[in-house]
Amino acid sequence: MALISNRLSRFKPSLTVKITQKAREMIKNGEKVISLSSGEPDFDTPKHIKDYAKKAIDDGFTKYTQVDGIDELKKAISEKFKKENNLNFKKDEITVGVGGKHVIYNLFLATLDEGEEVIIPSPYWVSYPEIVSLCNGKPIILETSFNNEFKIRADELESNISQKTKWLIINSPCNPTGSVYSENELKKISEVILKFPNLHILSDDIYEHITYGKCKFINILNVEPSLKDRTFIVNGVSKVFSMTGWRIGYGAGDSEIIKSIAKIQSQSTTNPCSISQMAAKYAIENEKKFLKDWLKQFEERKNFLVSFFNSVEGFEPFMPDGAFYLYVCCKGFISKKDINGYEIKNDYDFAEYLLLNARVAVVPGVAFGKSPYFRISYATSLDDLKNACNQIQKVIKNFQK
Repeated sequence: MALISNRLSRFKPSLTVKITQKAREMIKNGEKVISLSSGEPDFDTPKHIKDYAKKAIDDGFTKYTQVDGIDELKKAISEKFKKENNLNFKKDEITVGVGGKHVIYNLFLATLDEGEEVIIPSPYWVSYPEIVSLCNGKPIILETSFNNEFKIRADELESNISQKTKWLIINSPCNPTGSVYSENELKKISEVILKFPNLHILSDDIYEHITYGKCKFINILNVEPSLKDRTFIVNGVSKVFSMTGWRIGYGAGDSEIIKSIAKIQSQSTTNPCSISQMAAKYAIENEKKFLKDWLKQFEERKNFLVSFFNSVEGFEPFMPDGAFYLYVCCKGFISKKDINGYEIKNDYDFAEYLLLNARVAVVPGVAFGKSPYFRISYATSLDDLKNACNQIQKVIKNFQK
């Protein structure tokens, strides 16, 4: 009798984590590696948030809380939706989990039956298809293209909907590409969704505040409010407040789904960390004065990287409108051999080549379901990015005749 369940055979461990871990091991062994693989802002959590968390500790707020979030945090989230998104969600329509990933897992565990389908545009955040598979659902990968800004088209969406389709995932701004859906694009998608009353939307808005230039975030419910009963929004404090390690994500949707998620959470993690909940409450309630400077630095980094990769033959970067990632096509290096005869067969080989030879960690496009690309996180200092590009520039000369 096998000890490990068949369930685990349906999904793969995160390649993002795998690359990051390999880089950490190299660093531990004394090697100097520049890691551009992790989606974690390099900025510290703002001081006023940390101070409030310390106060919560001093006040003795260190016990169990309500399973799916304290009332004070749910109220802050509700007010956030009203103020920032012009959306109304009551307390019983909000859940708080141990990060956005946890909320998504709870959602699909609560709503998917064996073989029910989830449409996932590719490239996608690495965990979407694996979470769906782990919850006995079936990921349906909907291909997008560089020329269409890595966005789904309404006609392609409709042709991929079946009687078993239960969810569509919309991630805007998108990880890994940084593409952002416009109001008109969301309108066309909503027109398709309205034709299929059993189709629901998971709107992953975790990067909503990280956009550039004139690009503005918009949720599909702002375009088509009638879809509220069929839309579940996931968000959190990790990216916009640089609170990745605090592990607080939240979701908003139908109250029956929220109840089901609470039932699951009561038998798994129980409540999210009490102190982190208080810190998240305070973060959400207060103005994000720090964000203007953060966005300015993100944009400076983005522009530097785009300029660099545009200048090197063999690369083609996609210009992101949001998030803090650059998705770079490396087609020009596939099937090429370096001066030692090492052949680059795919984007994973290329990412590994950069790690071992340039000491730069990036994530191969195959992790996101779209090759031949790699993702760079520019949530790190401009100096590190400049050094990384210099090191990349040196090793790719090994492929030049």
